[in-house]
Amino acid sequence: MNFFLISAIFDLNLKKKNLITGLKILNYALIDHLDISFSEGMTSITGETGAGKSILMGGLSLVLGKRADLNVLKDVKKKCVVEASFLIDNYSLKEFFDDAELDYESETLLRREIIPNGKSRAFINDTPVTLDKINRLSEFLIDVHSQHENQSLFKSEYQFLVLDALANNDELLKKYRKHLSGFNQMKHELNELTFKINKVKQDNDYNQFLFDELASEELNPDIWSSLVEEIDQLSSVEDLKLFLSQSIHIIEEDQIGLLSQFNTLKTALKNAANKSRSLAVFYERVSSLDIELKDVMYELTNKLDFLESNPSLLEKLNNKMDKIQGLLQKHQVDNVPDLLLIKDELEKKLQERLNLDNIMEDLKNKLNESENILNMLTSQLHKKRETSIPILCCEMEKIISRIGMKDAKFKVKLIPSDNFLNCGKEQIEFLFSANLGASFKPIKKVASGGEMSRIMLSIKSILSRFKQLPTIVFDEIDTGISGPISSEIGNIMEQMANYMQVFTITHLPQVAAKGKQHYKVYKEVHGSSTQTKIKEMNQEERVAELAQMLSGEDLTQTAFDHARQLLN
Repeated sequence: MNFFLISAIFDLNLKKKNLITGLKILNYALIDHLDISFSEGMTSITGETGAGKSILMGGLSLVLGKRADLNVLKDVKKKCVVEASFLIDNYSLKEFFDDAELDYESETLLRREIIPNGKSRAFINDTPVTLDKINRLSEFLIDVHSQHENQSLFKSEYQFLVLDALANNDELLKKYRKHLSGFNQMKHELNELTFKINKVKQDNDYNQFLFDELASEELNPDIWSSLVEEIDQLSSVEDLKLFLSQSIHIIEEDQIGLLSQFNTLKTALKNAANKSRSLAVFYERVSSLDIELKDVMYELTNKLDFLESNPSLLEKLNNKMDKIQGLLQKHQVDNVPDLLLIKDELEKKLQERLNLDNIMEDLKNKLNESENILNMLTSQLHKKRETSIPILCCEMEKIISRIGMKDAKFKVKLIPSDNFLNCGKEQIEFLFSANLGASFKPIKKVASGGEMSRIMLSIKSILSRFKQLPTIVFDEIDTGISGPISSEIGNIMEQMANYMQVFTITHLPQVAAKGKQHYKVYKEVHGSSTQTKIKEMNQEERVAELAQMLSGEDLTQTAFDHARQLLN
């Protein structure tokens, strides 16, 4: 990719900036009252050492969600209030506000209050919120960068963020991470399912045995009463034969049997009916009884004919009853219907194993499909990164060459991984060579503190052209730098301000002169009280401030001329 095309990409990525528009601080440290407005572009903040620039940063940190201390109250009888207003239309924060159940406003106000009893309160658009919530929101709004912040460059997540910004991988990464989340969820489900199946397997053989044991008895709800009846009958065959024989004899004995007596009764009632038709009904009823009695005698005779002793069947039935009784005791229930419920439950458990096997097979298929998609996406990420690595290294080398590291070289190494990680199926390592001919080593092992500050500045400069970044505050990262290099650092910050809002707290006049706005932090003594104040300077005041930064207390015409030259 040629540099003309790179520049075209930068131009296309120029975006409308998001900003902090105002900061108000009341009763904080040495600040009695401060109310300032900010514009887009680059804002320079200068002041003598000890003037209170760190206090200004402390107040800003407080409203961004940092922990509060009662000692920050200037007047311990009054509350401390810090407010910051932001234009956030281009931060894509609507979803954050919805999730946090907050009213979304294009100009959003953050406020912190510390009351004299030490309690702290936080608000977003006048809605009380937790510190965690305001802290998470502030990460989208302001990036406070000081020298110790350079450590973030050592983290692979940040290195991937830089490379992926150039590779335009945002949408691809969102897609990858969405699939990765589903993939990890399925892996979790598969692990749980495997554990469950192993548990079912352990119980399966025993459950199968219990089920087969119950199924072999061919149980039904009435089996117990049927067995009791059959056993009672087989145990009393001789008595039953005697009773049936006696009953048949009583019915059919020739002279005094019931059938003989019924015949006599029928004849008498028939004769009576012939004399009086009103008595015919009795003859008919007795005739019906006679028919029923003959039917009873017929069935009793059949019963008697088939009634016989069967010791083997009796033993079989007793054994069956003993088995059922044993099953009742084994399963600790009182009746056969409860045994049938247990049998049904065992059958469900056995069926569950089959169902789980089917679910696992389906889940494995989905997992394989998801893995194929992830492999495809990681391959796309890798290819775009490989294409962007030369561009990133070239851009970084160009920028750091401008700020005093002419022989420094960069390499970016992508290391394959067997696992799907948050940024793909690979790890990343930034390699650095500070001097001509020096070997490349991991940046965290060879770059000095000053070099790290310059490297981080170059990276932020590149990122600003590709990614919508929050407002950035450079807090004296140019310490120890002077001369032409400081001027180049100012130029880089000024270029960044084309894409984002930039604040720089600096002691370098070459950097301060690049600001579109320029604020001076200073102290005033009123009686026994010292106050930190801040003022926006006009053109002539800026000339005086820069001249003093150039020459110290002994102001010279040369310093003033140099200051005007810097501003022009």
